[in-house]
Amino acid sequence: MSTALTPAPAPAPAAGPPAAGRAGRRADLARLGFYLPATLYLLVFFGYPIVTSVVMSFQDYTVNSFYTGDAPWNGLANYAEVFRDELFGATLWHTAVFTAASLAFQFAIGLALAVFFRRHFPLGGVLRALLLLPWLLPLIVSGTVFRWLLDQDYGVVNNVLTGLNLISEPVPWLVSTDTALIAVIITNIWIGIPFNMVILYGGLQSIPDTLYEAAALDGAGPWQRFRHITWPLLRPVTAVVLMLGLIYTVKAFDVVIVLTQGGPADSTQLLSTWSYELSFTDLHFGQGAAVGNVLIAIAMLFAVVYLRSTRRAEAEQDAR
Repeated sequence: MSTALTPAPAPAPAAGPPAAGRAGRRADLARLGFYLPATLYLLVFFGYPIVTSVVMSFQDYTVNSFYTGDAPWNGLANYAEVFRDELFGATLWHTAVFTAASLAFQFAIGLALAVFFRRHFPLGGVLRALLLLPWLLPLIVSGTVFRWLLDQDYGVVNNVLTGLNLISEPVPWLVSTDTALIAVIITNIWIGIPFNMVILYGGLQSIPDTLYEAAALDGAGPWQRFRHITWPLLRPVTAVVLMLGLIYTVKAFDVVIVLTQGGPADSTQLLSTWSYELSFTDLHFGQGAAVGNVLIAIAMLFAVVYLRSTRRAEAEQDAR
């Protein structure tokens, strides 16, 4: 007696691409849809102006060049003229003092306010909202307000100081070479404090209260808690705040133009305002572009230092 063998069924024909593959392609297209508009925006509004500025700095660009497109190449002549100008050293120094003083006081006051508002109390949210007003106002408006406040004859600041017998005669805040840069720095500090406070306050909110409670039980005082808990855990946020503040401050323009227009006697002239003056007052577009490129190079240098320090800190943290 024999048993008939049943042949095995033939394998089914291969189906189309799996659903996972189609879903993956849809995800790639979705990502591309998000990336592409941002990339085009950066290329058009940032990449193109930077490339144009670099090219213009190597050309003898005049008003006529805008109509004819004819701008002969002159190599490094624009940079040589800028570096030989005595005003270059002065504007570089003013920019360094303006940036360092603004960053230091903005950060210190912003951190103090962030630590203060971390403690919950009635109307704390209202006060935080009011402190945001300087940051929300257009820079032109803020500069105009301070120009009125610091006016030598009718300004509120001089009237208050005179009424308190702190000064015997009005201080020429904006028209004296001794005080003009100080007045501009004070204005910029006032404008930047809210930004520092908001970012640092958000960083403080991420620190668990249990750490402070445990430290208090161990006998740590307020300074010790700040030094050993707040500051180390706030360091990544601090780096971001200082880097963004540096990039924003080193290219400050509006405040100086509204308050002093770079004067008196170029005592408040920064690299940004000098670049503008060379380009649109003296019509030396190539030299103005060269100064602007120096400013970009300074900002990029600090950005590279920040990125390297951040990666090093992340690597050390991962190693632990």
